[in-house]
Amino acid sequence: MSELMLECRDLSRVYREGPQDLTVLSELELRVNAGERVAIIGSSGSGKTTLLNLLGGLDTPSSGEVRVAGTSLASLGEAELGRFRNRHIGFVYQFHHLLAEFTALENIAMPLVIRGLTRREARVKAEQLLERVGMAPRGEHKPGELSGGERQRVAIARSLVTDPSLVLMDEPTGNLDQTTAGRILDMLDEIASQSRCAFVIVTHDPLIASHQDRVLRLDGGKLNPQ
Repeated sequence: MSELMLECRDLSRVYREGPQDLTVLSELELRVNAGERVAIIGSSGSGKTTLLNLLGGLDTPSSGEVRVAGTSLASLGEAELGRFRNRHIGFVYQFHHLLAEFTALENIAMPLVIRGLTRREARVKAEQLLERVGMAPRGEHKPGELSGGERQRVAIARSLVTDPSLVLMDEPTGNLDQTTAGRILDMLDEIASQSRCAFVIVTHDPLIASHQDRVLRLDGGKLNPQ
C-alpha cells in the first residue's frame, strides 16, 4: 500500500468581503500518495492558488485539515510550522522568487543553511542538485545573468534540495516559451520518476497536466476528476 504524503479533509476557506462571505473552497477532499503527481486545473479565480497556500501552510483553513507526511499542519505552532515546511515542503512559483544578490548555487543551498547545515554541507548538496537539473556550469551566476528557463531550473532545484515529502508548483512553466517549457517538463518527469516525493502542480497548460498521474479540476470549491 502506498504511503499517503498529502491528505485534505473537509477543507474550506471562506473570506469576509464587506458584509458578505466569499467561499473559495468548500469541504474539499484530496489525497496524494508518495511518488504521485497530481495536476490541478481550473478557471482564473477558482481558488487554485488559495489551495496551494493552504497545502503549504502559508494560509489557514476556515475549517478542515491538511496533513503532510502524517502531520496535521494545524497542530504546529508558527515556529514549528516554519521548521516543518523547511523539511517537508518545497515550493516552485510561476515567478521564481530567487534572491537576486545570491548565486544560483547559494539560492539552492539557502534552505539547508536555514536548517542548520554548515555552508560546506549545504554547498555539496546544492552542487548535486545543480547537476541534476543540468545547471552545473551556471552555479556561480546570479539570477539576473540567467535566462527564464535557467532561473526556473534553479527554483526547482531549490525546492528539491531538502528532500521534501511534497512539492507544490504554481504555473511552473507559465512564463516560458514552448521549447523551454518542454525541457522543464522533461526534467520534472525524470526527477519525479526517481523520487518518492508527491507533486501537486497548478497549471493552465494541458501539456503539463497530461504528463501527471492524475488531473483534477477545481470548480465550485471542490476537486473533481478531469
